[in-house]
Amino acid sequence: MDNFSRMNQPNLQDRLSALASVILEEKNRNDFPAPRPLDANNHIHTFYSFSPYSPTLAVYQAYQAGLLVAGIVDHDSVAGLREFHQAAKIAGISSTGGVEVRVRFDRGFGTINNPDQPNCMYMVAHALPTDQVDQMDAFLSPYRLEREKRNRLMCDRINPLIAETGIHLSYDDDVRPLSKAKEGGSVTERHLLFALAKKMESRLGRTPELLHFLENGLRLRVGEKQRTLLSDSLNPFFTYDLLALLKTDTTPYYIPATEEMPLAEDFIQNAKKCGAIPAYAYLGDVTESVTQDKRAQKFEDSYLEDLIQEIKKIGVPALTYMPTRNTPAQLNRIQDLCTRYHLMQISGEDINSSRQKFPCDALANPQNHHLIEAAWALIGHESLVQKSGIEHGLFGSVHQNVPLADRIRYFSTIAQKKDGGKAK
Repeated sequence: MDNFSRMNQPNLQDRLSALASVILEEKNRNDFPAPRPLDANNHIHTFYSFSPYSPTLAVYQAYQAGLLVAGIVDHDSVAGLREFHQAAKIAGISSTGGVEVRVRFDRGFGTINNPDQPNCMYMVAHALPTDQVDQMDAFLSPYRLEREKRNRLMCDRINPLIAETGIHLSYDDDVRPLSKAKEGGSVTERHLLFALAKKMESRLGRTPELLHFLENGLRLRVGEKQRTLLSDSLNPFFTYDLLALLKTDTTPYYIPATEEMPLAEDFIQNAKKCGAIPAYAYLGDVTESVTQDKRAQKFEDSYLEDLIQEIKKIGVPALTYMPTRNTPAQLNRIQDLCTRYHLMQISGEDINSSRQKFPCDALANPQNHHLIEAAWALIGHESLVQKSGIEHGLFGSVHQNVPLADRIRYFSTIAQKKDGGKAK
């Protein structure tokens, strides 16, 4: 069994044991990854939402990439958070954890940062203390159940669209088994499309017939890059590339989410109650999607400052973004707005496919070094909140009169000292 499979085994202890064994073997032969102190990734998904990686394997991938700090952020689930921390301890890297959730936010903006549905947005609760995982899960669990009801209906809508291929998609037999729903994981739209991609690959293969159906049957726009990837018989990421293309237009089967989304205010209140830091996830207008799963589309850039004012009103203290997805102009603007509105800036590269890289080269740019310090500050926040209470956190009453930049620096220093100064 290869390392990938060993660290993706069904049993948690088997995964952690495999990681410990692999790390020991590598150390015994002096095989250490080159460290990347000017890097961090706080937005890693695992197979508890959608990803090819268990929390243990995700940590190993981060470790192998040279990251000194990494964070788990699954959709609607905190089931993998404790495992992620355990694995990070084995690997000798620092870790932080949180959860990503879609929330209802109707202020008349229309499309915000969700390409599929207006008047809702993605938010992240960062730096969730481990002793609050169960409380956060109790909040999330009813929304996961509602999401499954909608997933079933969308699966029913997909089947007429693919009937001419002879493919039939069963939610219980094809979709749900790809998830960790039985262990507190979520089932996402990506699971639906991954199940469809697997069946399409099996039935149509990497053939002109597949491309013909995508373009003429599903009416998808297949670019030259995508055409090349889906025609390559040796492409190891074929299923993920097909999934990415399928995700570019979900309108024929998409059902708007309603009951599965909490109100933004409720999510923020619960995150703070759990000691986490709620953050708005900035996307920005897309011209060419870095991850190939979004069509060119306008998001929040035209009204960004108004949006920031509105999220500030409901108590959002932070903004999270992915530097490699944005243009220099977008990054300059968002960083300037965060400074003006006293928002903490958090960064991470969205990992949900084996094609995506764990490192973020953009953080080596001095313009983005503050994002590395912020990653360490999340860890310091988790540590102090768990030890001393919410009021001692980054946005707690104890530090509320300290300038934000000084607070972040202080919490970052706490984390680096606690973890042996790994960020030097």
